[in-house]
Amino acid sequence: MDQFDRMLAKWQPAALSLFRFITGLLLFQYGVAKIFKIPVLPYFANPPTIVMAAGSLELVLGALLLVGLFTRLAAFILAGLMAFAYFLGHMFKAGIGAPVWHPLNNGGTAAILFCFACLYLATAGGGPYSLDATMRKKT
Repeated sequence: MDQFDRMLAKWQPAALSLFRFITGLLLFQYGVAKIFKIPVLPYFANPPTIVMAAGSLELVLGALLLVGLFTRLAAFILAGLMAFAYFLGHMFKAGIGAPVWHPLNNGGTAAILFCFACLYLATAGGGPYSLDATMRKKT
């Protein structure tokens, strides 16, 4: 098992950069859908102001995560945004069968996953394949 652990451990830095990139891409797509209506989704057709504000943050901070610039700060803000999104937009959403607070019933699973993914990125940083790492090498 030690050999398996060592084999996978050498890929950890690259996996962190890939994880950051994919998380940023997924958040960026939500921002694009909310702000630019691409693709057209019924629940983002006429979003309230708070959803537009969240979309703006997802668009800008998601793009920062994509390239790995100011990763820790962007991820920390996004973690808070996703926690806020769960508690405001999902936690008390009416559901059928299971308790309302249950993520499978209120549609909040993605918000919880994004919250903890961003919290991890805020502590781990952007990885070796990021603009943060490139700027660190130059100084």
